[in-house]
Amino acid sequence: MNNKLIELACIIDDDDIYINLVKRVIETKKLCENLITFKNGKQSIDYFEALLQNLDNNKIPDIIFIDLNMPVMDGWEFIEQFTKIKNRFNKLITLYIVSSSINPVDIDRAKSLNSVKDYLVKPIVINELENIFNVNESV
Repeated sequence: MNNKLIELACIIDDDDIYINLVKRVIETKKLCENLITFKNGKQSIDYFEALLQNLDNNKIPDIIFIDLNMPVMDGWEFIEQFTKIKNRFNKLITLYIVSSSINPVDIDRAKSLNSVKDYLVKPIVINELENIFNVNESV
């Protein structure tokens, strides 16, 4: 296992229980240094667009976990907007969809997008989360 720790991860989800569970696992297992969360895609897109004005690599996440079903701006809309700006960041950002949907249409759509690394079904299990962070450490 590589000693390089993921500096910053991001969760975009409107489910507080899910966010708190994943936060606790990440902190307990020491999977990354810092974690930022957003309640919907609009909040996160606003954050990323503001970062483009002042590129601070410490504030750009290495990994983003995004839910599909959220108010204001859903996961699909976020991915569409984020794909337009992600190449302007001087950093590889890995995007994972984490959803309770087991609809094959959603899964196939997600896997067809180059910007999405994988589609994970909630509830995400601890080993799966550890594997994601370990894989991203070696990138």
